[in-house]
Amino acid sequence: MNRRTVLGGLGAVGLAALSGCLGVVGMDEHESSPAGVDESVRSETGYDQTGIDPIDIEEDVGAGPISETIAVTNYLTEHEKAVDMGPLGRQRGAIFMVLTSPKIGAAGQNFNPIEEMDADELVALVEDNYDDISDITREERDEVTILEQSTTRSRFSADATFSGQSLEVDLHVSEAVEAGDDLLVTIGVYPQRVRSMEEANVLDLMAGVTTDIDEGAADDDDETADDDTDDIEDGDDDSSDADGTEEDETRDDDDGDGDDGLLGRLP
Repeated sequence: MNRRTVLGGLGAVGLAALSGCLGVVGMDEHESSPAGVDESVRSETGYDQTGIDPIDIEEDVGAGPISETIAVTNYLTEHEKAVDMGPLGRQRGAIFMVLTSPKIGAAGQNFNPIEEMDADELVALVEDNYDDISDITREERDEVTILEQSTTRSRFSADATFSGQSLEVDLHVSEAVEAGDDLLVTIGVYPQRVRSMEEANVLDLMAGVTTDIDEGAADDDDETADDDTDDIEDGDDDSSDADGTEEDETRDDDDGDGDDGLLGRLP
């Protein structure tokens, strides 16, 4: 299971409730625009933009002669950072994702359920789609500003499995804000052992979300990413060793779908 499937679920849930008349008025295809994080914020926090991927979803709605296929294209922008993973060494175990999903509506009514989903409902989709992430518990909730809009950000604790090892992680989820004609949510994940640094970074990344991004940019050079992160986190944990970079390079060869971050490594 990869993170595109999990985040794609956010855009797919509730599509079956769409009215069959949407296709009649030319509303059977919907596509969002990608969003990401300002380059200066990525640089300050040590996260690299590693991909901007479309998530295509199709749902048959209605029944009999009035049934139709609703096609939705969401966009997922992924960011990763190498952090100390304890016994696993230094790996790209911190990720931050920005998902945009089209509003989908008619006559002033929005049919995309993401707009009304709270953080507990959003994170439940992550739990439902991963067999090896469990015991998700909300620990705190506060307000953040994303794209000049106030929204709720919640932090959850969870148990996860990474490369066969048990791992306690934090999940940060922001509830939807408007991004032009789209809805936007963010999810940040990192091992709890690096919370002292990465929680603040996730909040900075949320505040740095932008719709003005270079869609062709991807800072996906693993070696450069690890070097940059080492500079930023120097002294954070002396247990980080040189083997972490080699493991990253080996992992890239193992994963054909490019999902090398924490969620991408969960079975």
